[in-house]
Amino acid sequence: MTVRALFAEDMLLGRLVTGIGRSPKAVVAAVVCVILLFAAIAGPYLTPQDPYDLAVLDILDAKLPPGSESMGGLVYWLGTDGQGRDMFSAMIYGLRTSLGVGVFSGIVALIVGTVLGLTAAYFGGRIDTLIMRVVDLMLGFPTILVALMLLALLGQGLWKVIFALILVQWATFARAVRSAALVEKNKDYVEAAVTLGISTPRILIGHILPNCLPPLIVIGMLQVANAISAEATLSFLGIGLPITEPSLGLLIANGYQLLMSGEYWISVYPGVLLLVLVFSINIVGDRLREVLNPRLGER
Repeated sequence: MTVRALFAEDMLLGRLVTGIGRSPKAVVAAVVCVILLFAAIAGPYLTPQDPYDLAVLDILDAKLPPGSESMGGLVYWLGTDGQGRDMFSAMIYGLRTSLGVGVFSGIVALIVGTVLGLTAAYFGGRIDTLIMRVVDLMLGFPTILVALMLLALLGQGLWKVIFALILVQWATFARAVRSAALVEKNKDYVEAAVTLGISTPRILIGHILPNCLPPLIVIGMLQVANAISAEATLSFLGIGLPITEPSLGLLIANGYQLLMSGEYWISVYPGVLLLVLVFSINIVGDRLREVLNPRLGER
């Protein structure tokens, strides 16, 4: 990586931090994201029980309202669901899965889209045409519809959901990277690198890619939120994760039929957590977009 690129990354990071710090709304959203990320990582140490360990569950504790106490003395501050699981513990475990699916699928989709976008922009010609026609095809259908079709063929499963989300996300990254790389590849520093005989991979990774980071950062944040929402939707519909896996979408689905009977907490609390998570990520992503996009202007 060139010295120019290193300085550019330092300036970019400082600009992002400063931009978020100037928006109270973005600061609150960023703090919420950090707290939820910490809760997801440290989940097993924060929860009073493993809600998916059948040995610790008691059907007599099923559907207890918030604040109830079990026969063993454990207080269920957010109540229990139909299987007797502590809702707080179940929500933290569901948060771990939802965040993991969103972040992992987003990172892999970013890598795939970046490689294909850089390849299309730098080499052009038939390679560019082929890649962009596939991108146009992928973006021509609603994301959730494509994911539904894929999972209808693949079946339920954590890695199948991740695979489906990667397939529906990479095209967005590819188009953004290609647009940014087309601007960069004709600049003097790239032509100088070619003249000096620097290898193509080094030019792409060390010279062009660092200057494509701003749109990638924004799209990456927003795509993580979209992936979390898509996973929750698929799991709620019963074609995403199996019932044995923790997921915020599954928790919402588990309590949906009980809303009218008064056990609102089984569905509402996971729904609120999902809303807060996605909303916070989107606020941070929108703020980054404002900071990095000169046309919008930094406020």
